[in-house]
Amino acid sequence: MKIRKGFLLREIAGENIVIGTGEAAKNFNAMIHLNKSGAFLWRQMENRDTTKEMLLTAMLEHYDVTEDIASADIDAFLSAMRGAGLLEQ
Repeated sequence: MKIRKGFLLREIAGENIVIGTGEAAKNFNAMIHLNKSGAFLWRQMENRDTTKEMLLTAMLEHYDVTEDIASADIDAFLSAMRGAGLLEQ
């Protein structure tokens, strides 16, 4: 899975914001705010196919967190991104 084409993560005034560009902006009338770990996961998925296992490995290497907590956070992130239509499978 990866981030759908036409969506970008930008830092604006210290906030991580997902915006639609081009054609994607026509059907996406929102901005999504991501916390630091959400922005980290987004960057792991930009422009490349990624699996949950790859995200989990990256998160465990980058953050001082247990595997259970990281896995639950990743599940919540992926669910939110799917719900907003931002992922390609």
